Amino acid sequence: MTDQTALSAPQPRERTGRPLRVASVPSGHVYVRHCADEQAADGVVRLADPRPNGAPSTSERWWPPVMLDPAWVDGHHAEFDVFHLHFGFDAQDPAALADLVATLRRHGKPLVYTVHDLRNPHQVDPEPHRAALDVLVPAADRLITLTPGAAEEIARRWSRTATVLPHPHVVEQPRLSRPRPPRDRFRVGLHAKSVRPNMAVLPVVRVLAETLAELPDADLVVNVHHEVGDPRAHAHAPAVLDGLRALEEHGLLRLHVHDYFDDDALWDYLSGLDLSVLPYAFGTHSGWLEACHDLGTAVVAPTCGFFAQQRPCLSYGHTAEGGLDEESLRTAVLEAYRTRPAWRASAAARAAERAVVARAHRDLYRDLTR
Repeated sequence: MTDQTALSAPQPRERTGRPLRVASVPSGHVYVRHCADEQAADGVVRLADPRPNGAPSTSERWWPPVMLDPAWVDGHHAEFDVFHLHFGFDAQDPAALADLVATLRRHGKPLVYTVHDLRNPHQVDPEPHRAALDVLVPAADRLITLTPGAAEEIARRWSRTATVLPHPHVVEQPRLSRPRPPRDRFRVGLHAKSVRPNMAVLPVVRVLAETLAELPDADLVVNVHHEVGDPRAHAHAPAVLDGLRALEEHGLLRLHVHDYFDDDALWDYLSGLDLSVLPYAFGTHSGWLEACHDLGTAVVAPTCGFFAQQRPCLSYGHTAEGGLDEESLRTAVLEAYRTRPAWRASAAARAAERAVVARAHRDLYRDLTR
């Protein structure tokens, strides 16, 4: 396969002994932080996320990313060696992204892009993200993605080769090694969050409720954020909330409506489940799946993305084009109930994996800048 865009990459240049400086978009997200060496011994320094306009000085918020502004690149190009884009460009149209690429080229800065999403789970219409990828994927000097399936899709659509690197751990020590809490019932959870566009919550919950009602010692818990019931919120979805409340009134599930979990509360929630069900009709990869793998919670994931290539999980048929295969979901839940799969990463394996991921990023950056 020929990588046509490699011809347009900046010319290699000799570097001094200083650390590699990366303008990472973002740098504060847990995925990006855990792509770095745990002991900061990889010689890579990622610039801190500039504070967005309106964000308080105490905030860790990185969105919308200031680094995506070509004016920021013009003003700060001497401060970094490589520009690495992960996500956060939802609001940039193709012209804005093309301007960013042109500005990086003008200053001789290589662009690395990690393709996390082949379809944006936050957008109903796939076209804006597809158009953005049509700018970024051909323009990037190097591509990274998380699974072989995503790499194959990138090769098919753009004739580009992407380096496949695993998603690093999400949960940190000491929680990563903490024993799971004991319980005497089989608990299945579906977290509807703020009902993202890629979620088919009610169809999946109804199958789960019907299936678990037939099983002794089995519970279904459904969580959703308060803003789903707030008419002023962008995530307002009253039909979803009404449907969940009706199922609760019939004794088929327990519904929890709450604010966003902080990390500790989220890990407590996930550790309290035997099975977490992802209700996605479209998607590519999942940080949620990684957190479950860290904590030892089994996952039932849809076939629409490459989740089964990411970490061990049970699968059920669910795509935007084909809809929900109810019988396959029922079969997956019954299999989890029968076998109680215990797919948990060891802390040592996660540490070793993170070291490999950090070295791979360092070597890729060095190759672009030497």
